[in-house]
Amino acid sequence: MKNMSERISDVLPGWSMSSLLVVLAVSMVLCGPLMSGVVFAQDDAAAEFGDPDPGPVADAPAPGGDAGDDAGDAGGAKPNQSLLGWFIKSLGIPYLIVFMALSVTLVSLFVMNMLAARRDTLCPLDLIEEFGQRLDENDNQGAYDLAKSDESVLGQVLAAGLSKISRGYPKALEGMQEVGEEESMKLEHRLSYMALIGNLSPMIGLFGTVQGMIASFDVIANGGSTPKPSDLAAGISTALFTTLVGLFIAIPAIAAYNILRNRVARLLLEVGVESENLMSRFEDSSPKAGGR
Repeated sequence: MKNMSERISDVLPGWSMSSLLVVLAVSMVLCGPLMSGVVFAQDDAAAEFGDPDPGPVADAPAPGGDAGDDAGDAGGAKPNQSLLGWFIKSLGIPYLIVFMALSVTLVSLFVMNMLAARRDTLCPLDLIEEFGQRLDENDNQGAYDLAKSDESVLGQVLAAGLSKISRGYPKALEGMQEVGEEESMKLEHRLSYMALIGNLSPMIGLFGTVQGMIASFDVIANGGSTPKPSDLAAGISTALFTTLVGLFIAIPAIAAYNILRNRVARLLLEVGVESENLMSRFEDSSPKAGGR
């Protein structure tokens, strides 16, 4: 039987055992880095496309090391913060108190002005009918008492007119105009606070916007080349939330102010018209009013 060298010579003419061993050794040396590159490429592809085979498991860290810290960093993700918590944190306690105070004040003023802008409060129809009936019956004292006891604006205006009718019709008109202007000033003064809140709220929101943007730019200036996005988001969220809440308060405040002002102006105009119509019967004569 031929030995191994003779068999190799028969299959590969001109090759000896030593030559074949040298070629195999050189091939292994040259193919080692290539095979390593293929393995690394496969690992990268598996990581990119989500290969379910994670490969060999790394050795567990020694007890007492940084295993707890690593596990906390890897699996201890912070839970999602609620929208309300994010809103309160971004807005801040000072802005939250200021906006809450403005909101409560606005609601209180709106309710007060709504009650004051009613027809029964300014120009009640029952008073017009009953006052006219007493004047038709020449019961000037009863008409004066009726107007004086009525808390509406029309009642106060009529009472002022009857109290000066003895001095003449022009003096009565002058007295009614004075009381009407005084009552109108009171109503307008109360309404003006709603307009004040409507003007102040966006200004406070703009102040918070500037403060939040300054905080964000401070993070960029002092945070190095790569500032944390969470630190930048904190200032930006403060800027946006203060602007949002300021507009949220200002828009209904300005709308309610204009609607109520127009309603009050219309009812006050009706008060003036009705009071002059009721007192016009004294224009040609100057009867004495009872009670004064």
